[in-house]
Amino acid sequence: MNTHRLSRLWYEQPPGVSVLQPLSWLYGAAVSARRAAYSLGWVRSHAVGKPVIVVGNLTVGGTGKTPLTVWLANRLRERGLAVGLVSRGYGRERTDLRVVTRDCSWEEVGDEPLILHERTGCMTIVATDRVAGATALVARGAQVIIADDGLQHLRMQRDCEIIVVDGARGFGNGRMLPAGPLRESGSRARSADLLVMNGGAEGEAPRGVPPELAAAALRMRLVAGEARQVRDPGQARPLEAFAGRPVHAVAGIGNPQRFFADIRSRGLEVIEHPFPDHHALSAADLDFGDGLAVLMTEKDAVKCRDLAQQRVWYVPVEATFSDTDSRRLLERVTRKIESLVPTGG
Repeated sequence: MNTHRLSRLWYEQPPGVSVLQPLSWLYGAAVSARRAAYSLGWVRSHAVGKPVIVVGNLTVGGTGKTPLTVWLANRLRERGLAVGLVSRGYGRERTDLRVVTRDCSWEEVGDEPLILHERTGCMTIVATDRVAGATALVARGAQVIIADDGLQHLRMQRDCEIIVVDGARGFGNGRMLPAGPLRESGSRARSADLLVMNGGAEGEAPRGVPPELAAAALRMRLVAGEARQVRDPGQARPLEAFAGRPVHAVAGIGNPQRFFADIRSRGLEVIEHPFPDHHALSAADLDFGDGLAVLMTEKDAVKCRDLAQQRVWYVPVEATFSDTDSRRLLERVTRKIESLVPTGG
């Protein structure tokens, strides 16, 4: 079953009998047994010597973890903290520990870690073993570790958990993999320190999310900035400048429809080209046989800097919060870490 069909099954079709449900029960039992083994001390979690903040989600696919990680890392840096970022580096060719630099290719470190490093300037390490990666960051002077997408990596002890939920898709049909999109039971959200809802209608609980959890969640919005040329990011144009002619929209992310809807809301006529998450774009993927402009996500752009033509642009997004929710988020996080690392030093 392809990704598009699975997404429709999980998020769009009404609940009913699923032939995949027995597999979901087996998967859920394995997840519960693993978490119990750590809780009972049968399997050991490891501290890394500094506070660890985990930004993760309960569902398969994109929810906005990377923009939130960028936002949080920059806010903590502004408070004088040396922040280190650790990620698995999904989709890279190697599995060893690697320090991310601007000279790295996405094949070496993954697409999202490149964005994290470039957007924050923070020390960033990719490692299949996140404990080893976080320990290496501490050895390099990091005072606080933010783990991007490390919620299920129980080997690493954490001091603060932030769960991000897609405010439009929620928990889908509420089932665990493979009958649904959940990596863990939706009830797991109750144990997080913070729940962040990305988008969605204010005051409404998305599908599968208990209303009381949705009401307590902080609200995040992703705001698109000016389009930037992939080959020369110094060249920028407002999105409205692309109105008047159709544009090709390319998205190899967890939820391509969010990207398409965002740029369509700016008055653009969009020809959609969805690809699987972390798809390695080729020149053929961008050859549509016409001279129309191509807009893509920043995550896609880092994979095609050397093959994109001048008509190919990317659209960066920024995480935004209300003043109240921004203050609540930072206060909760800093309270978790200030007893271990004094802010400002």
